[in-house]
Amino acid sequence: MVDDLDFAAARLHADRPPIVAMPKSGGTSACACYSFALHMFHRSVPNIFDTCNLQFLLVCATVSCVIGCSGTQSPASSSEAGGLSAVGGSSAVGGGSGLGGSTVAKASGGSSASGGANAAGGALTTGGFVSTSGGTATGGSSGGTTTVGGTRATGGFVSSGGSSAGGTAGSMPTGGRATGGASGGATTVGGTRATGGMLATGGTLATGGTSSTSTTVPSSTDKPSTDTGWSQGLTAGANGPIPLIVVDQFGYRTSAKKFAVIRDPQTGYDSAVNFTPGTHYSVVNKATGSTVKQGAPTAWNGGATDTSSGDKAWWFDFSDVTTPGTYTVVDVDKNVRSVEFDIDNNVYRSVLKHAVRMYYYQRAGFAKSAATAGSDWADGASHLGSGQDSQAHAWTAKTDASLVKDLHGGWYDAGDYNKYTAWAAGTAIALLRAYDENPTAFGDDYGIAESGNGIPDILDEVKWALDWIERMQNSDGSLLCVMGLGSASPPSAATDPSYYGPATTNASLMGAAVFAYASKIYGARSEASLKTYATDLSSRAVKAWDWAVAHPSVLYYNNDESKQSGSSGLASGDQETDDAGRLLSKFQAATYLYEITGGAAYKTFAESNYSSILPSSGPTEWDVEKQDALLYLARVSGVTSSVSSGIVTQFVNTVTSNSNQLPMVTGGKDPYRAPMNTYTWGSNQIKMAQARLYQMLAQRGSGTTVQTAADAAEDYVHYLHGINPFGLVYLTNMKRAGAENSATTLFHTWFADGSSKWDVVTSTTPGPAPGFVPGGPNPGFSLDSCCTAPSGDAAYHCYGATEYSLCSQNWQPPMGQPNQKSYLQFNSGWPAGSWSVTEPSTGYQAKYVLVLSAYAR
Repeated sequence: MVDDLDFAAARLHADRPPIVAMPKSGGTSACACYSFALHMFHRSVPNIFDTCNLQFLLVCATVSCVIGCSGTQSPASSSEAGGLSAVGGSSAVGGGSGLGGSTVAKASGGSSASGGANAAGGALTTGGFVSTSGGTATGGSSGGTTTVGGTRATGGFVSSGGSSAGGTAGSMPTGGRATGGASGGATTVGGTRATGGMLATGGTLATGGTSSTSTTVPSSTDKPSTDTGWSQGLTAGANGPIPLIVVDQFGYRTSAKKFAVIRDPQTGYDSAVNFTPGTHYSVVNKATGSTVKQGAPTAWNGGATDTSSGDKAWWFDFSDVTTPGTYTVVDVDKNVRSVEFDIDNNVYRSVLKHAVRMYYYQRAGFAKSAATAGSDWADGASHLGSGQDSQAHAWTAKTDASLVKDLHGGWYDAGDYNKYTAWAAGTAIALLRAYDENPTAFGDDYGIAESGNGIPDILDEVKWALDWIERMQNSDGSLLCVMGLGSASPPSAATDPSYYGPATTNASLMGAAVFAYASKIYGARSEASLKTYATDLSSRAVKAWDWAVAHPSVLYYNNDESKQSGSSGLASGDQETDDAGRLLSKFQAATYLYEITGGAAYKTFAESNYSSILPSSGPTEWDVEKQDALLYLARVSGVTSSVSSGIVTQFVNTVTSNSNQLPMVTGGKDPYRAPMNTYTWGSNQIKMAQARLYQMLAQRGSGTTVQTAADAAEDYVHYLHGINPFGLVYLTNMKRAGAENSATTLFHTWFADGSSKWDVVTSTTPGPAPGFVPGGPNPGFSLDSCCTAPSGDAAYHCYGATEYSLCSQNWQPPMGQPNQKSYLQFNSGWPAGSWSVTEPSTGYQAKYVLVLSAYAR
């Protein structure tokens, strides 16, 4: 089982070869070929499946095996990411920062920014703030040579003269693109941007900032960040300015625990930066300039270096600051500060809106107007041309006109445009759970097409997915399993035909589950139309269940030639599951069907099988979907009391005693206050899964455990909001919602590498739409094996100019880093494969929305 492996592996895409990884330890004794779908993390236990066919080469090592499997490869025509910014490159510290120049750059081989001191107004004011008026840019040229066919360095300008400003490490071969900023190019007199587009001259646009050309995304509660001076004096790194004091950039609820983390990198790409905090820290109110809290930071773990992050760290606790306002944390002795943040009980309302709006951008077959999507991301309805979603053909009988179906709608599953029935159902269940548990967190003002209709927009959004799942249901009750869609940027430009896979047991069971649960949620609404809709959903759930019970082992392994002849090329991730996966799907369907119908057969199945859903030692962070389903059964009216109490007791006892659960928190295992046992593909989702377990523990525990678990869950939200080694908000383009340093790029077919508009957030390009959660740090990232294969070998197939430029880059980060630093803001295609690090997913997003909704009011 993948529960036993401390790694994740590749999701396959029809437009790129798979990356295959071996376990770090344990597992097979020989070098075997495994491939794992990214989307298997939508389920609590990922499934192992094999994707390699005849054309492969096993390259064994003591800890891993990377295999180049055959498949349709991306053409070597567009520039890909490379040319990482090395620590030895330029230092932004130069002649002293506006905060006193306390940051020490240990880099060698690169030039320090001359004249780096802030102009008048850059000094620390009486109130502890850094003026943003200083630091006028003069002569801000970009680092990194752009050769024939090349594009720009991420966040930098194209060098007009073809020469690098102060170094050669940013130079790229034909078609190359420097990712992470110019490596050797020195920052000139405060002029050039750091990675992500930080302009000088008053710091117009900080990393992750809003494009100057962007149209405001509809949202009534946005409070854009104006803290353009937060990064003055910080050294530029591969992921942007290297922070010294990290906070939740959106802020904190008034009653929440509030910590700033001060960091001194010891290992990893940023280890050239040294920082020892002073003993006098202050929380300063931005509006008044007054100090509202003073104290000394506390060394984490007695000054030890954390292996998961490579950092020494200190905590500054300001939980007793509860007055609403905008603040910053200041090291008075060293004249450095954090980015500004708010303290307010509504601090996450706008953030939640953008997170939910991600699904609006993911809608297939729906025109996104400038009024709803923002002019920068407006697009026509996709995949509605001849032979596409409205006229989808069966994959197994492509020329049979009698099998053509109208299957339009639904969400693109992830960074590609494919659609998977079971995964979409699981995502919809998670979003409905968020609404079910926290209905007051969601409004009707999210700026989507249905806003203002009197129905919470999250229910409108889920209904868009449900309507597609309904179309995937056949007249006999069964549900089709998958759809493969064409790719293009923007989505409306896609012209390839759409195909669907056959009905399967698991797709039908998950259809039954989501139809039944949705019937409860929509049936509880007062609108007559939704009550009618709920009745139809209930009927569909029963039909899907009945078909699945009568057909318990109908499987289809899409895009997996080794298991399903003729399936290669249909979608990307293999959505088929194993016996345990089907049992979970059937258990969920039985639980929700029993709740809405009271049928004895459903209750009998759920109560007879609940003890088989989790091992007695569970749950782990991989089991959140299973545990959520079990605890839901425990509260359904009519369930046998011994079943309910048994479920709750096992959950509470296990999570409070398992060394990889709550004891990680009480033992202060992570300096960034969000401990996790395993970092792997999709680690941001796993962070949210861990937070969800603690939220459920806070609801069902007792004594001091309740508050400990509640505080812990919120700390994981703070991690995604900036309390991490990068000081990076792991959501795209969120300056408009208050984050100064948010993700500027990610792997997505729409927001593609090389796109003149959506590639990355800069001062002139909007970049990706706001609110997407990227995958997260992945120490298992590796290049395709073709990058290391000898000439003449079977795997030697990626040596075109573009591919070679990617193979030859210094990929540190994300490689060669402590776990938490195994991340790079890039969106390169094959053979670099950024999808294992930065690709978003509707499933990742759902876990974040579910967790965040508990705090958004």
